[in-house]
Amino acid sequence: MKATIWHNPACGTSRKTLAILEEAPGVEVTVVEYLKTPPSAEKLAQLYRDAGMTPQAGLRLRGTDAVERGLPDADDATVLAAMAAEPKLIERPLVETEKGVRLCRPQDVVAQIL
Repeated sequence: MKATIWHNPACGTSRKTLAILEEAPGVEVTVVEYLKTPPSAEKLAQLYRDAGMTPQAGLRLRGTDAVERGLPDADDATVLAAMAAEPKLIERPLVETEKGVRLCRPQDVVAQIL
């Protein structure tokens, strides 16, 4: 099985999720440090759609100016464009496998798609 994690190495939850993926038998992990290589708005839209969540639910509020900018109440296109332009607005970690996509907070959520 292949798994892609949109990872922030400075985040404990992201590191724990990556460890779960690396320890899972038969899982080939691709790590994307999304702060260095941000996903496009289109890729984010696909990830959230596949996760069954809205882009607003994927906004990182802590440590960002998302609330001050009105992003939690903005339309999807505005939120996705802001995330693509400023990847620190993306809550992490997002994990994609052939079984689906999950925002892995807490990290144990990743088991749902392994």
